[in-house]
Amino acid sequence: FFLPLELEKITKGKLQKQICQVVLDHFEKQYTAELGDAWSHVRDVLTSPWCWQHAVLLNRFSQSPGLESSLAEQGYHPAFPAALPYLPAAFRCYSRMAPGRFPAQKHQPGRLKEYYLLNAASLLPVLALEVQDGEDVLDLCAAPGGKSVAILQCAWPGHFHCNEYDDLRSRWLEQTIESFIPGPLINSITVSKLDGRQVGDLHPEFYDKVLVDAPCSNDRSWLFSADPQQAVLRLRQRKELSSLQFHLLRSAVKALRPGGSLVYSTCTLSKAENSSVIDLILSSCSNVMPVDISGMARGVSQEFTFLSGMQQHELLVLPEKGRAWGPMYVAKLKKVSST
Repeated sequence: FFLPLELEKITKGKLQKQICQVVLDHFEKQYTAELGDAWSHVRDVLTSPWCWQHAVLLNRFSQSPGLESSLAEQGYHPAFPAALPYLPAAFRCYSRMAPGRFPAQKHQPGRLKEYYLLNAASLLPVLALEVQDGEDVLDLCAAPGGKSVAILQCAWPGHFHCNEYDDLRSRWLEQTIESFIPGPLINSITVSKLDGRQVGDLHPEFYDKVLVDAPCSNDRSWLFSADPQQAVLRLRQRKELSSLQFHLLRSAVKALRPGGSLVYSTCTLSKAENSSVIDLILSSCSNVMPVDISGMARGVSQEFTFLSGMQQHELLVLPEKGRAWGPMYVAKLKKVSST
């Protein structure tokens, strides 16, 4: 636990690399057009890592008796109100207004971690998915594994398939699951390295729930790209991401049983990777319909700042000082019939 001034010194030295000007210029142009006046507040947070906040998701499989009282002493409070449409009793997450980070726990083979540190907004896709015990669930782009762990804090699926195409990230995913889930339960989880675009053809209409936390422009990390040439390459490749995201969603729709639902999420503000991808799926897949998640958004409106003017099936969390969560885009769809 650090005092704010100490934290700022440490974070500035450790995290505040030089802001990549080429990325900031690109964001400035795009997000001023897309977000209007809201962009200046978002930019202030994204370019100031010492004001970022971290939430603490407790692990129900490795509970520490004094952890919650310790969190309370340091100003943490339950991050999600009990009035939410879906909030399982075992799901416990804590956050606080002040910036800073609770001490991280190192991976130790054979020993479960007691909590997972994360951006609280990244839990919204999991809460929107509303997984129930016994359902067959697919996390299509699962690494590094935070949302997979969060799903298992909510319910125990009948079959849980965690997929990650990238080899390095897949190993990261496996380590995360090993760190949070007890051995006997790990045996009922399938971890694969399939191309997500092909999973729907390989497992058609198999799952009740699918999470597509898609590869995207990571606005937070891209702003601190150490290599300007890599940043330029990323910005060029950015135009191709929406096509990948669309095909991942198409695959997810194929993998869903009729009546099943999927949640799509990204950690970018970019409309091309968010609303535009969902609009394209809705217009090209006649067997898919949007699902209203405005009730969840209203339930967490004290914790998060949302972009106004979004449709009822989607939300976009905007970081602002004191509520530095996001960016996080979430949309929910339902499959109403076979393809």
